[in-house]
Amino acid sequence: MPAAASGWPCVSTHGERTRLELSVVPNAKRTAVDGLHDGALRVRLAAPPVDGKANDALLRWLAAELGVPRRGLELVRGASARRKAVEVEAPLQHLLAWLDRAMPISSRQGGPASP
Repeated sequence: MPAAASGWPCVSTHGERTRLELSVVPNAKRTAVDGLHDGALRVRLAAPPVDGKANDALLRWLAAELGVPRRGLELVRGASARRKAVEVEAPLQHLLAWLDRAMPISSRQGGPASP
């Protein structure tokens, strides 16, 4: 399925990998998905943006959430920015299923239209 057909603006495919566009808000009380923001999945992250700690925490959290090994994730853009792109060694359908669980239709703002 092409990413555009998925209805999620934050997801695209790049060869065998799936790319997730993120808008990260560090120093949160807890790490959690917090909706969509300007075409990216907003993640509130319970880590400070110091010495790469936020990036490491983000990748560890995503690996646990997606059920993939940490080595299956790569930060491909935004190492020192709030806007990031992470490539995941997982099928598109796997990532879409996680997004559907992480963000029920009732909590999506600007996300995919309900069927």
